[in-house]
Amino acid sequence: MTDSLIVIGITLTYLAMVLWVGLRARGQENSSLEGYVAGGRHVGVVILFFILGAEIFSAFAFLGAPGWSYQHGAPAFYILAYLSLVPITIWAMGPRVAELGRQKGYLTQGDMIADHYQSKPLGILAGVIGVLALVPYLTIQIAGAGLLFQAATDGLIPFWLGALLAFVVVAAYVFCSGLSGIGWTNLVQGIMMIAIAWFLGLSISERLYGGVGEMFSQIQLTMPEYLTMPGATGMNWGYFSTAVLVSAFGGAMWPHLFMKFYSADSGKTLRKVSVFYPLYAYLLVPLLFIGFAGILVFADEPLVRSDTVLLRMVMDVANFSPWVIGLMLSGALAAAMSTGANLAHTAAIVLVRDVVGPTLMKGASDKTVVSATRWSVLGLSLIAYLFALANPASLVLLLLGAYGLIVQLFPMVLGALFLPRLRRASVMAGALVGSVAYLLMEFAFGSPLGWHAGVWAMLLNVGVVAAWQRLFHPVPSGQPLSDTTPQ
Repeated sequence: MTDSLIVIGITLTYLAMVLWVGLRARGQENSSLEGYVAGGRHVGVVILFFILGAEIFSAFAFLGAPGWSYQHGAPAFYILAYLSLVPITIWAMGPRVAELGRQKGYLTQGDMIADHYQSKPLGILAGVIGVLALVPYLTIQIAGAGLLFQAATDGLIPFWLGALLAFVVVAAYVFCSGLSGIGWTNLVQGIMMIAIAWFLGLSISERLYGGVGEMFSQIQLTMPEYLTMPGATGMNWGYFSTAVLVSAFGGAMWPHLFMKFYSADSGKTLRKVSVFYPLYAYLLVPLLFIGFAGILVFADEPLVRSDTVLLRMVMDVANFSPWVIGLMLSGALAAAMSTGANLAHTAAIVLVRDVVGPTLMKGASDKTVVSATRWSVLGLSLIAYLFALANPASLVLLLLGAYGLIVQLFPMVLGALFLPRLRRASVMAGALVGSVAYLLMEFAFGSPLGWHAGVWAMLLNVGVVAAWQRLFHPVPSGQPLSDTTPQ
């Protein structure tokens, strides 16, 4: 009981600090729509670096990544592989998105799509897809917080209460401070995550094996299949490579990542962030070490749930003090809450701006839209919390499927940014064919050659777009591509 109280005390202190930082970040500009949504479009390199980092490193970083390396071995490094490609999308797309946002007042992905293709229904469709994908993602962050509290306190704080605490803190500072609160709390939480991850990764391998090198030497001697491809579970190179591509380019289509491009003070800032972005990926290296450390520890009695390996290692195997367990819980909560804040903020904006705005809020003032967005933060967070209480496990499957669907927006977005000859009928046909094909391969017929189904679906998507353009919208010889208008 005493140990659990120490863990709870450290964690509640941390939550109070995050709430204080988030509320203190509230400024005068947050009363305007552009200020609340995009931070006035003057977010600098440091804050934007941590905001974009938190978009990726969610509860999955502390639970899923160690679980993958424990369960699969070497194939878990696909995570680092796709993160090395994310800077390409930031470098190539970010400055163009930021420039268009300043010129035309875009605040969401749907704004850009609807305006470029001159189709409000297309913008509404993008908004609906965004909200449907973001709410399950937010649910997983809230559920992850509840599971962390329950495990780290030996049930003294039950799942429902732990999830509620995280939900209340995140919803409060996002409601009050918008992107400014998210930025400053992500800075604090990013530093916390990195420090705790490296401490745990190095200290666990040192305590159990005498160091990281010795740990891998012992795995190589006793269970070498975990250190080579296709790994312990048979992930072939085709799936590994295509999963990297889908994750890298599909990730850029998530509304919460895409929208942060609008907040940058310049395209130069985004390119600086892209250069330094891989440094954030170092957070995952020690967490993967923890998963590898569990391979030999639990060789005789494998874990039922691989994503509990970090908790088991910290609490049951390495014999850390309750002070360290409290810090571990705070670091893991930082990962869940920083991403959760971005998701709640983005989902509310997309709902109000793209889905409700064109139909029910025409002509509404900025003040009214900001107010509706704030209350939507609370409403959507509450829905995600209720889903977490109902059945979070099924939503994990929904999120995994969402990546293959989100990536189908890629040709549509590229057309709006760089390929003005693409017409709305072409990209819509491609997105529909790609999405249906993905769902059929993922849930009914299987994927050819064992590749990730999202890649095959994307190839069909691009093929349909190209064929539609050639058949129905050929460009007259001699006409510049920039003279064509989407229709």
